[in-house]
Amino acid sequence: MAKNILIKNGFVIDPANKINQKANVYIVDGKIAEVGKIEPKADMVIDAAGKYVLPGLIDIHVHFREPGDEEEETIASGSAAAVAGGFTSVVCMPNTEPAIDDATSVEYIHRMGRQARKTHVYVMGAITKGRAGEQLSEMGFMAQAGAVGFTDDGSGVQNVSVMLRALKYSSMFKNIVISQHCQDNSLAGSGVMNAGFNSTVLGIPGIDPLAEEMMLWRDIQLVRKTNMRYHVQHVSTAKSVELIRQAKKDCLPITCEAAPHHLLLTDDACCDYDTNYKVNPPLRTEKDIEAIKQAIKDGTIDALASDHAPHLKSEKELEFLAAPFGIASLECALGLYIKALIEPKIIDWPQLVSIMAEKPAKIISVDKGTLGKGKQADITIINPNYEYTVDVNKFRSKSKNCPYNGDKLKGKVEYTIVGGEIRYSAFATV
Repeated sequence: MAKNILIKNGFVIDPANKINQKANVYIVDGKIAEVGKIEPKADMVIDAAGKYVLPGLIDIHVHFREPGDEEEETIASGSAAAVAGGFTSVVCMPNTEPAIDDATSVEYIHRMGRQARKTHVYVMGAITKGRAGEQLSEMGFMAQAGAVGFTDDGSGVQNVSVMLRALKYSSMFKNIVISQHCQDNSLAGSGVMNAGFNSTVLGIPGIDPLAEEMMLWRDIQLVRKTNMRYHVQHVSTAKSVELIRQAKKDCLPITCEAAPHHLLLTDDACCDYDTNYKVNPPLRTEKDIEAIKQAIKDGTIDALASDHAPHLKSEKELEFLAAPFGIASLECALGLYIKALIEPKIIDWPQLVSIMAEKPAKIISVDKGTLGKGKQADITIINPNYEYTVDVNKFRSKSKNCPYNGDKLKGKVEYTIVGGEIRYSAFATV
C-alpha cells in the first residue's frame, strides 16, 4: 500500500471547504495532507486530468441483507458494489432476519464491514424489538456499540405513543437520529403500487399518498413536542415535500432524503407488471417528481440515498402482488442522479456533491464528507462525461433486480479511495 498518494490535475469539488477548481490532493498515511497547487513527491501518482475529485460519497440507506438473506446480498458483496458505485461510506438498514435490534447485531455488522475491507459500513438499529412496533429495542446498548441512528425501515412505527417514547429516549444519546419509513398501514392496506388511474386500470391495489403524508404529519407534531432529531426516509409525494418544507421553516430538527427512482420513474412504469418497478414507497406521478426535484433545488431535501434493495431473480419473477419491493441500484446511483439532476440543470455539481457527501455525513454525525486537511482520505474520482451502459451482469451485487439495465448513463467512477487506500479502480482489480 502506498503511504503517500498524489492526485494531480483533477477538478476538485469540496462544498464543505468551498473548493470548486482545478487542484492537487495529497494523501499521507490515510489522511488529507493538503489540497491546492502543490506537487510533492509521492509513492503513487494518479493523473486525474479531465476528472472530478470529490469527497467520498455517502449512501445513508442501503440493504445488505446480512444476517438472514445472504443469498440476496452480503456485507462483503454489498460493500464491493458500494465502492464500484463511488461510495466510501454506507449505512445498513436493520430489516434483516433477525432484525438488528441489539448491540451484538450492531457489532456483527461492523465486524463484517471491516473484514470486507471495501467501504466504511455503518448501521442503524431497529427502533422496536423485531421491528414489530410494540416495544422499544435496546437503543442505549446499540448506541454504545456504534449505531448511528434508529429506524424500523420497511415498516413505519404505527403506535403514536411508541414513536413518542422513541424520540424522547433518543435524547439521552449524543448524535443519534431517529429515521422513519412514513407509511400508515391503515391507509396503505394491501397496496403494492401508487393508488391512482394506473392502479385502477391494472386492477392492482394501491397505496394512497396519504399513507405517507399522514404519518409524516403525525411525526412532525411529535418532533414539535420533543424537539428531537428526525429524518424522513425516501420522500415520495408532493404533499410530503410541503410538510417538510413548512417544518423546516418552523425550525424543527428535521432532515430528509430522496431516492433515484422517485426522481426518474412514475407509476406508468408498472403498466407492464414488471416487478423491477415495484418499490415501497411506490413510484408516484410526474407532479410528485417535479416537487421532489424542486425540493432538492431549494435545499429542502438534504440527502440522496439509493435505498439499494437487492432480491433474488426467483422472487422478482413472482406475480406483481407477491413479488418483494425493491430496486438494486447502488452501482449506478451516481449516474442516475446525474441524469435526473445535473443534465437537466436542476442543480450544479457542488450542490450534488453536498447532498451526496457533506450533508449525509452530518445526518449520521460522522466526520466525513469533506477533503479538509487532516480528515480521513475518503475520495471518489469520476469521469463526469464518460457514458456507459448499465449491465446488471457486471454488478458486484449478488442481485440484479435493476430496471435501468441497458440504460445509458454518464459519470463513470474511476477510483474509490477509502482511508487512503484504493479500494476500487476501474482499471484494475483491487
